[in-house]
Amino acid sequence: MERFQKVFCLIAAAAAMSLAGLREAKAQLPPGMTVEDDSTEAEAIRDTAGLDMVTLEIDSLSDGFLDSLNLNRDIPINDYTMIGFQYGVGISQVSWNPSMQQKFRFVPVNFGFLYTRYGKMFGYMPYFGIQAGIFYGQEGYQFEEDDEGYTPTVEGATGALMQVIEVPVMAHCHFDFWKMKLMVNLGLYGGYRLSIQRFGEGVPDNIRNSFTDTDLRLDYGIKGGAGFAFVFDPIEIHFTAMYKHSFGSLYEPDYYSQYYYRYAYPANFIFSAGVHFQLTKRVGKTKHALRREAREHLGLIKAIQSNVPAETESPEVK
Repeated sequence: MERFQKVFCLIAAAAAMSLAGLREAKAQLPPGMTVEDDSTEAEAIRDTAGLDMVTLEIDSLSDGFLDSLNLNRDIPINDYTMIGFQYGVGISQVSWNPSMQQKFRFVPVNFGFLYTRYGKMFGYMPYFGIQAGIFYGQEGYQFEEDDEGYTPTVEGATGALMQVIEVPVMAHCHFDFWKMKLMVNLGLYGGYRLSIQRFGEGVPDNIRNSFTDTDLRLDYGIKGGAGFAFVFDPIEIHFTAMYKHSFGSLYEPDYYSQYYYRYAYPANFIFSAGVHFQLTKRVGKTKHALRREAREHLGLIKAIQSNVPAETESPEVK
């Protein structure tokens, strides 16, 4: 990929030399391609390369020679944005201290909107991006009877289901191939517990559907996962498995005793599918796509050298 980017810029510099002036040629180059406005350096490049625009082959130049060139490169590779909608289901439980016998609670609601911005890390590595969004979901817990026949309770409840809203911000890594991509996400989230429903015969009526003064409603923690996507530009269909772990306890640690702290941290596994729409063009994600762009740009630059308008079309990247 680096090899072809250098070739684009090298050819652009040589073509610009054959026109009336460097600035006039630069105005006709494809978007994203620039050369340094330094006639002395450009002349040295032309003399060293000895380019023949008619017979030039992209693979004819060595990597060492290309690495020795000092040219500006600004070709977009996987720099694009998306918005999307995701819906999923999950299972939830709580990390208790002290521990309590429990099982997973099925949570059938988790949906939200995501904004994705792809970009190159350090201006070079086209495998990174950032995702941010807003989600509405559920989390909860369900106690079960232990070996001695005892079922734990909290505020008289043997289980609970909470409605939550969260805002995640995650690093988004991806690897593209064919019409697919593999993805890995990792980041943080902040949230708020909107409502609660407690289950069990021992729950007082006044708190069955409301929080108590000692309950904590602000939430925060880590979120991450992996998935894959099918890419049909400009639409992408994503399938992800995410894990969310809260660092915000469900209640004040000393609510039961000021001498013995108790904690409860919710955790969710979420499996979701989503449809995402590309807002800008997705280019240069495979070697095959870069090679096609190289051929198109080479033809355009040859036309510039001949001072004839190029009859080329922007390649459809697959």
